[in-house]
Amino acid sequence: MSASPPGVSRIYVEGVGLWSRQLADFSSLRSLLAGVAPTPPPARPAAATLPPNERRRAPESVLLAVEVAAQAVAMSGRDAATLACVFASSHGDQPITDYMCATLARAPAELSPIRFHNSVHNAPVGYWTIATGCHAPSTAVAAQHASFGAGLLEAVSQVLAEHRAVLLVCSDTGGSGPLDEVTGCRQPFGCALVLAPQAGPSTLARLDLQLTAAGVDPPLEEPLAGWRAGNPSAAGLPLLALLAGGPGGCQLAAAATLGVRIDKENVA
Repeated sequence: MSASPPGVSRIYVEGVGLWSRQLADFSSLRSLLAGVAPTPPPARPAAATLPPNERRRAPESVLLAVEVAAQAVAMSGRDAATLACVFASSHGDQPITDYMCATLARAPAELSPIRFHNSVHNAPVGYWTIATGCHAPSTAVAAQHASFGAGLLEAVSQVLAEHRAVLLVCSDTGGSGPLDEVTGCRQPFGCALVLAPQAGPSTLARLDLQLTAAGVDPPLEEPLAGWRAGNPSAAGLPLLALLAGGPGGCQLAAAATLGVRIDKENVA
C-alpha cells in the first residue's frame, strides 16, 4: 500500500450502490455513460434486505436507503453485520414531514404513531442495522445540499481513524406539499459506497481526498446535470461518474465554506 502525500487522505472503494427512477444500479450508470440507454427500474426500490412485513410498512425513504446500501455491500463482498455505517440525507422523508405538519395543524390527535416513528432522520439506518444484525457504530448526518460531501468526510474520517471499512449511504425522496416549493427536491435518488483503509480483492478504485476552501459543482452533461438539480443527494453524481470511468478528479461541497477535492486512480 503506497503512502498518501502530505495533507491527502487515501481510501479505497470496494462497492457502489445507486438507485433513481432512471437508474437501477451502478451498472446502469456505466451503461448510460457508455452511450447505452439502461432499462428503468421498477417504481419502488426492492430493498430485499428487509423482511417482507417491514418492506410493506416502510416508507420510500427507507426502501431507497436500504436498496443502495445492499447493492454496495453485495459488490464489496463484506458482511453487512460488521460494517460501520454513515447515513446522510438533506431533507429526510419529506412526504412524512408534510403529512405530520398538515395533521398537527388540522387534527393533532389523528397523528399516526407509525408515521411519526418513520419521520426521524435516522429511521433508515435503524431499519438497516436491525435487518442486517449490525452492531457496529452507525451515524446519521444532515448538511443541507452538502450532505453527500459531509457524509463522505465523516465516513472517510472513520475509515482512517478506526482503520476499518465503512458503508456510506446518501439518499433523499421527492418533496411533497409546501416542502416541495422550499426544497426543490423533485425525484428520489440514493447512492452508497463501501470505503476501506487499504486495497483488497474487491477494490474498484483508489481515492485521494484533500480539503479545499469551498466546494463547487463540477460540470455534468445531461441528463446527469438535471438529475443533480432535482435531488441534493445526487450531488454525489460527479464522484459516481468518476468511479464509472478512468482516472480523473472532481470537487464536491462538504459545507457552505468547505469543499473536498477527490482524485481517483483505477486499481487493477
